[in-house]
Amino acid sequence: MLGKRGLEWENEVAAKRAKLADTEEGENPYGDMEGLPVNYENVLAAAKRIEGGVVMTPSKRSRVLSKELGLNLFFKNDFLQFTGSFKERGALNALLRLAPAKRTKGVIAASAGNHALALAYHGSRLNCPVTVVMPFTAPLNKIKQCREFGANVIVDGENFSEAVTKAHALCEERGLTYVHGFNDPHVIAGQGSVGLELMAQVPQLDAVIVPVGGGGLIAGIAIAVKAQMPHVQVIGVESNTFPCMTESLLKGEPVEVPGRASIADGLAVRLPGPNNVAVCAALVDRVITVSEHHIALAILRLVESEKCVVEGAGAAGLAPVLA
Repeated sequence: MLGKRGLEWENEVAAKRAKLADTEEGENPYGDMEGLPVNYENVLAAAKRIEGGVVMTPSKRSRVLSKELGLNLFFKNDFLQFTGSFKERGALNALLRLAPAKRTKGVIAASAGNHALALAYHGSRLNCPVTVVMPFTAPLNKIKQCREFGANVIVDGENFSEAVTKAHALCEERGLTYVHGFNDPHVIAGQGSVGLELMAQVPQLDAVIVPVGGGGLIAGIAIAVKAQMPHVQVIGVESNTFPCMTESLLKGEPVEVPGRASIADGLAVRLPGPNNVAVCAALVDRVITVSEHHIALAILRLVESEKCVVEGAGAAGLAPVLA
């Protein structure tokens, strides 16, 4: 059941879409992003800043699934980044925004895997020392890869929240710069470059479905898409084991959820970023939850139809289409 704030949010979204239907050509009801922690200009600047440092990944139409499902379905293949995820975009932008003295001193972050990998890789490229705190549940292969990139890896915490607490303590103790994996405005802006590429590669977009963990990716994409193509729906997808953004939007503020084991470990976030909740409340059309079964099915279908091996978090965007 929706609470009072949940009904207000749904009404706000409905009102914006009604306004969009009534706007004249060239007008954009989402154009005024004043008050949001990240804006369209930030995303454009980030995309320019990281150009050449990350891969402009393809958006490929799935012939098999498009025919099977009766729609034109495209996949943005950001698993083709060097470290295997979109996280490189935000991490690189954040590192490039550091003052020389802070970059020399080094950065620290808490991560279950992909943000840690992105920071470790680009930190090694930029001669910036990187320390990452990874929970005991982090995949062993990602811990190993971070160390191979030269990062100082500290495995501590039963979950991501405990790893964050440890990382903040070390940050203060050692005078490092903390780079949040999804709430840092520079990280959000960097992730928005995914949206810019999508619109350039698939100009006939009707909707963008985005996996949601802490919300940095969907926030960045929503800013880019709503600025250029306000008619395009931006839809978030969470595992029903970690519905933190859903609950936060219903309450109108960041809400911590208990969470439980998930095949999509990259989405296993108990508390979304406050900056991302603000952006999603203003720009995202809706956020839905999917079962672990449908995420597992999405992983399988991507192997079968696209010959792509993708982790649960990356496959989650396909899950609601199959449900």
